[in-house]
Amino acid sequence: MIRKIVFFFFFIPACACVAQNAKLKAAIEDLKKDDALKHSTWSVCVMNTKKDSAIVEYNSNVSVVPASTMKIVTTGAALLMLGSDFMFQTKIQYDGVFDSVSGVIKGNVYILGGGDPTLESEYFRDKKDSLTTVEKWALILKAKGVKKIEGAIIGDASIFEDNMTPSQWIWGDMGNYFGAGACGLTYHDNKYTAIYKSGAAGTKTTLVTTIPAVADLQLVNNVVSGGSDDNAFIYGSQYSNYRTAQGTIPANQNNYEVDGSIPDPALFCAQAFETALKNIDVTIVKKSTTVRALREAGTDVISNRKTLHTNYSPTLDKIIYWTNLKSLNLYAEHLLKYICYTKTGVGSETQGTEIITNFWKNKSVDVSGFFMNDGCGLARANVITTKTETQILRLLSKDKNYNAFYNSLPVAGKSGSLGGLCDGTFAENNLRAKSGYITRARGYAGYVKNRKGELLCFSVLANNYECSPTEMKKKLEKILIAIAED
Repeated sequence: MIRKIVFFFFFIPACACVAQNAKLKAAIEDLKKDDALKHSTWSVCVMNTKKDSAIVEYNSNVSVVPASTMKIVTTGAALLMLGSDFMFQTKIQYDGVFDSVSGVIKGNVYILGGGDPTLESEYFRDKKDSLTTVEKWALILKAKGVKKIEGAIIGDASIFEDNMTPSQWIWGDMGNYFGAGACGLTYHDNKYTAIYKSGAAGTKTTLVTTIPAVADLQLVNNVVSGGSDDNAFIYGSQYSNYRTAQGTIPANQNNYEVDGSIPDPALFCAQAFETALKNIDVTIVKKSTTVRALREAGTDVISNRKTLHTNYSPTLDKIIYWTNLKSLNLYAEHLLKYICYTKTGVGSETQGTEIITNFWKNKSVDVSGFFMNDGCGLARANVITTKTETQILRLLSKDKNYNAFYNSLPVAGKSGSLGGLCDGTFAENNLRAKSGYITRARGYAGYVKNRKGELLCFSVLANNYECSPTEMKKKLEKILIAIAED
């Protein structure tokens, strides 16, 4: 008997496998051939948030300068460690005795900073409210019967280390608003605005005023009219009132604004509070100072104090929203130092970076090749792999605080630094990412849903490219679009 054997052949079209992530792989191959990246270091890593492995990767284990994508490391850690409902506290205290009958405080009044970056911040200021934060505090004290303070208003920023700026920040950053350091008592974003008037190209500009006024600030103006962009930089160190400004601003401008960092935020806040109290007829006998200045002078600081008022910040989810949307270096540095404070009792940059690195390591994130030198990404000494960033993003997607983090990221084609990106593509109004840019370093890290509805997380970083920042942005945009459209 002859048995008939029937064979069944199943043909899987070759294109089915080839087509998987074809656009992204082709975009990566194109970038490999780009002369502008001939001497550069660049990296890509894409993961499905439901799987602990890369879908597509290129150089994902290579350390790259992250620029402001570093903020996902810091803000993510802050949300997981502190919780989205966390609020900073700033306390108004006094030492000595408060005679409620006469209204006299026989001692000093302190502003005990709690590491809050939002005090009188432009991102939380109610435009309909004409009163500043210190003016509200002054009214609260007057309502409690305070008529005279026999001592001084003292700013206490000792919750953080005195050194406000990370050691790896460069001299060209620190005097500018984006280089304002994290102070335990930050006020008005630690920022003032220099108002300029410029004439014909090549002529020296006129420094009209600074807003707000910073007591004893000496700003030497060497800014010249010329060019089409703001290319003016302010140079100066922390706690020094001597500043120099140089570079160029566009010609024939009135009220042109250049933002600088306040030298001593705690003193600035104390002085502003003193002024607010005097404006409502509260007498203050001594001149405002800070705990730092008193200790440097060898003066004992009284720790036995009573609290008159506690000021609460907005919740952390709102703070992180602005941190990532507007890429606020100051806010990110505050989060890093406060995390350190919760673990050690003092907010230290060096210890803070170690604590955050170990936090992610203990969450099974691969931190090999990751060297953290600040919380915001301004330091060029920061390096990270796209694999590490993508693993952090994946881990965050599974946490109860994920929505607060996700909602803080700029939306492609709609908001923040992604406002003009990916227009008319599947990534528009879909992809959310933290962007990063400092000289010769650009990148994006975030989330996007692909055409299958799967949530992907990704990191794309490039360093030392040989083209303009705008051209590099367009090259990376093609990678982002390909991630979304595959």
